[in-house]
Amino acid sequence: MHAPFLETPIPIPGQADAPTLHLFGTPRVVHAGRRLEVPEGSKRLLAFVVLNGGWVERRHAAGTLWPLGDDLRAAGNLRSALWRLKAAGIDVLDSDKCSLSVREHTVVDLYVLCEWAGRLIAGTATAADLGTFRWRADVLDLLPGWYDDWVLIERERIRQRLLHGLEALSRHLVRAGRCAEAVESAMVAVGVEPLRESAQRALIEAHLAEGNLVEALRSYDAYRGLTHRELGVEPGRELSLLLRAHCDAVRPPAPPGPRRPDRLAAGG
Repeated sequence: MHAPFLETPIPIPGQADAPTLHLFGTPRVVHAGRRLEVPEGSKRLLAFVVLNGGWVERRHAAGTLWPLGDDLRAAGNLRSALWRLKAAGIDVLDSDKCSLSVREHTVVDLYVLCEWAGRLIAGTATAADLGTFRWRADVLDLLPGWYDDWVLIERERIRQRLLHGLEALSRHLVRAGRCAEAVESAMVAVGVEPLRESAQRALIEAHLAEGNLVEALRSYDAYRGLTHRELGVEPGRELSLLLRAHCDAVRPPAPPGPRRPDRLAAGG
């Protein structure tokens, strides 16, 4: 059964004559407005090259993807996977006797998303990076249902990068006065990892920036209940201090109490 078709949440820049390779959801290629089905025997090869930075030695790819049998059989399987790609009209890999690489001008959704997150984290985001995007929690799941070691490691690394990007996006939107969008961005990160305190903090900060103290307190109470149930601990001190400082800042000053008599003037 195929993984669900997931739309990339941010626009993927491309050219009419350049194919776009998608790895979020089931691997697929879109070219000239047409979706090209990647042959089953070639999906892992495409993903392996992309997750290794777009370039890999043929021998390393063959040995990792087809570990059973000898080197000759692994090399034959690699050639077969490349042939199937060509037969399907998918021309996104360059190959020579020693290496495989993603062809120049091929757009890869993974690279676009990671670069987007990197700009937000580094504070170099453009106006386009702050656009309104259609995020869903499942969009962050790279190659769902794949359990190879080389996938698991990269999946977690990329997941962390995108979560940091969403948190940074929320803070950027708060500074731009777009608090409603900031709340939504933080909520996506919270939905992906409810126990992630930095995501909860971004959500609470966005609520406070919008002037919704009750929503901020509600989010904090929900998170506190979650950490109690799941971990048996309180939320971090910084999070509670954030709310306390805000409450102190908006709390009206206490009315003066009754004036105490001057003990000296009263004779004692």
